[in-house]
Amino acid sequence: MQRTAAAPRPIISMDGLGERYRRVRATTAGLAAGLSHEDQVVQSMPDASPVKWHLAHTTWFFETFLLTPNLPSYRPFDPAFGYLFNSYYEAVGARHPRPRRGLLTRPGVPEVAAYRDHVDEAMLGLLEGAEAERLAPLVTLGLAHEEQHQELILMDLLHLFSCNPVAPAYRPFRPVPRAVSGEGCWIAVDGGIVAIGHDGGGFAFDNEGPRHEVLLRPFRLFSKPVTNGEWRAFIEDGGYRTPTLWLSDGWATATAEGWEAPAYWRRREDGWAEFTLMGEIPLDEAAPVCHVSYYEADAFARWAGKRLPTEAEWEAAAAGLEARGNTMGSGLLRPVPAEGNGGEGELLQMFGDVWEWTASSYSAYPGFRPAVGAVGEYNGKFMANQYVLRGGCCGTPDGHVRASYRNFFYPHQRWMFSGVRLAEDA
Repeated sequence: MQRTAAAPRPIISMDGLGERYRRVRATTAGLAAGLSHEDQVVQSMPDASPVKWHLAHTTWFFETFLLTPNLPSYRPFDPAFGYLFNSYYEAVGARHPRPRRGLLTRPGVPEVAAYRDHVDEAMLGLLEGAEAERLAPLVTLGLAHEEQHQELILMDLLHLFSCNPVAPAYRPFRPVPRAVSGEGCWIAVDGGIVAIGHDGGGFAFDNEGPRHEVLLRPFRLFSKPVTNGEWRAFIEDGGYRTPTLWLSDGWATATAEGWEAPAYWRRREDGWAEFTLMGEIPLDEAAPVCHVSYYEADAFARWAGKRLPTEAEWEAAAAGLEARGNTMGSGLLRPVPAEGNGGEGELLQMFGDVWEWTASSYSAYPGFRPAVGAVGEYNGKFMANQYVLRGGCCGTPDGHVRASYRNFFYPHQRWMFSGVRLAEDA
């Protein structure tokens, strides 16, 4: 998600592109290791996709946008796969309806694995040919696209397994957001004219640019994301039963869906538990709250007497942390101890624990132009009716977490690893 209509530049040398291709593809296949064939075919809701579909769709991307146009000797593994595994690329042709992906019992898991092998062999040959350097930006985009689907696989598996009454575990280890000790404090940001958006160094997606200036009024961010314990206090104070805390659409959604807690919380006789990729575990009250919608995030902020940050505020505060390896490091930032709160005066957990909702609608930056052709459908056509999240999460692949990265979801969605950080006017 970056810059202009130009395709993104590769983030590694040509000598390493083939190795990176192998590594990314192996990582995706590894996420399916240990899953049964049944695990990989079920679709638990229209927003989610079966693991088998993810494995095939990411392969379809390379076949459609790289092999078919650029390797005359290439023959598609199965012509029907172009219809079955296209996601939303209207310019490429018709596709199987998204809500019915779970009905695709065939091709089976072994055939999808053979499809991946077929495309991988051809792609590695393409990367050794004379056209490799010209195609490197598009290959890099394809690899970043596949890494995004790695996170989606974890999201979709968590939702799928949460529907099973025996509460199966995917793997006996994280990802789950980590807990950080201490109560935290408010961090002041002086504001002024700041530049946001990708700076052009290395890879970024088209929607992360162009880089541009914004004017920020002084504001404060809390040093930590909202925790499970703080969210429990919101529940116990009637947060889900008080319509004045909610946007109208949010209240209608919460009422219709019967929300009384974040998506994977479960009330037990001895207290709350949370369903995770490790199975059901006792709720860690010090960990960031996760799997909440924009509507819930906004209601919590109103209950707390605060607000959500804008994406420009979030990025301005996070940019200094990124420059110094996730430490404070920006002259704009200074600690403001809050009454009853400790803390070291640092912004904590900005990267890689939970995606943090912002108050900003997902729209184009000034001067944004989508890429020419079908790949221009990657981000630009979704710039309506969604909100921006920042910071990455515990399931985000390495190399994707950066200050300029813009994720986006509809305000009612909450199966992603989404949390909350509070802001206030200075």
